[in-house]
Amino acid sequence: MSRGSRRPASADDSTDPVAGDPPDGSPPVSDPSDGDPDGAIVEGAVGRSGGVRARLAVRDPPHAPVADALPDGAVATDVERVRLDDAVVSEFRTDREIGAEPVFAADGEYVYRTRSPPTEPYPCRSIESLGHPVSDVTVRTGPDRILLTLSLPSVDPIDEIVETVEATGASVTLERLTRSGGSADCDPVVIDRGRLTDRQREVVRTAQRLGYFEYPRGADAEAVAAAVGIARSTFAEHLAAAQRRVFDELVDP
Repeated sequence: MSRGSRRPASADDSTDPVAGDPPDGSPPVSDPSDGDPDGAIVEGAVGRSGGVRARLAVRDPPHAPVADALPDGAVATDVERVRLDDAVVSEFRTDREIGAEPVFAADGEYVYRTRSPPTEPYPCRSIESLGHPVSDVTVRTGPDRILLTLSLPSVDPIDEIVETVEATGASVTLERLTRSGGSADCDPVVIDRGRLTDRQREVVRTAQRLGYFEYPRGADAEAVAAAVGIARSTFAEHLAAAQRRVFDELVDP
């Protein structure tokens, strides 16, 4: 779809040699780079066995009839789909009029329906073809993004689900993963380490290995920069950029 586009992460232009240094007495910043460098971190361990609830963000899907029906900045909730022989009928709710005739409207709630060809590789259809029902669908526009919630018997199917949806031409991010029996106070967050550049990951790993994030520190910025083979100001720049990208996903906007 041409309307939406993902916002690229901006580079950090700061050359402050102490950028990213926590003040004395502040808690250490944990390293997001242990383990598989291209994987994702979940706050609160989730094993490969046991039920989980996954929330996927599908960005800029090429076939998204509900998103096509919405103006920029609109949100559709309670999206339901019915497949007929010659069409897929999608019903959804909004809190505003969208320029089409609603099926129902009252008290600021609008219900719409849209029809689309049954043969297009829609994200929900792709996932359900694997035998995994999608329990909740929310569609946002400007840029286009579909939030899908699934309950799964384990984390094992997630890789195949992501690959199947990406094969439709969309990009997919695992935004949240919650295990069965988790506390109501638990708020797991998935952090995509793929947002960090190779150099940023190297800087974070080296800083962690040398004890830069400990309190008191096992190494200062000068020592970590020397171990990586870069200037102290360059180390600070990469560290600040890495921290910002991690915290962008860790902290709700």
